[in-house]
Amino acid sequence: MEYWLRNTLLILAACYFDCKGEEAVDQQSGHVTALEGGLVTLSCNYTTSSTSPDLFWYIQLTRNSPQYVLRRDRYSEGSNSDEFKKRFDSRLNFTSSSVPLTIQRLQLSDSAVFYCALKPTVTTGYTASLQKHMELLNDNTPVCIVYNTTLKLYPT
Repeated sequence: MEYWLRNTLLILAACYFDCKGEEAVDQQSGHVTALEGGLVTLSCNYTTSSTSPDLFWYIQLTRNSPQYVLRRDRYSEGSNSDEFKKRFDSRLNFTSSSVPLTIQRLQLSDSAVFYCALKPTVTTGYTASLQKHMELLNDNTPVCIVYNTTLKLYPT
C-alpha cells in the first residue's frame, strides 16, 4: 500500500476507533475557501476527560501522506514542525475546549486537508507508529465521526 494512503488510513482509524465517548474532536467539516495572501482560522473543539490534553494539527497535501504541523497543550507553548513555524499558529483554549489553527499569509500551496487530533496519529518514516494501540468498544461500535477540513485557496 502506498505510504501516503497507509498514513491517511491510520489517521482515520485512530480518529474513528480510538474515541470512547469522552475523547473526541469536532472539527469544522467540509470546505473552507480563502484568498492567497490572507488569513484563515480552522476550528477544532475537543472533548476529553484529561486535565492536560495534547492537541495536534496535521496537513495532508494532495497525494502525500499527512504531515505533523503542531502540538499544543495546557502547560507549555507546545511545538511546531520546522516547516510550519512561521505562518501556522494555534492556542489551546482550555476554557472553551478549542484549539483553532490560524494560517497567515496564505499561499496556494496551503490548499490541503487539515486534521485535528487528541493523540499523535502519524507514523514517521519507517519507525514505530506514534499512535497508541487502538481498540474497539465492547460492542464493536465506534462512537465518533471523523472530521476534516479542506482548505481551498484562490489567487488574488
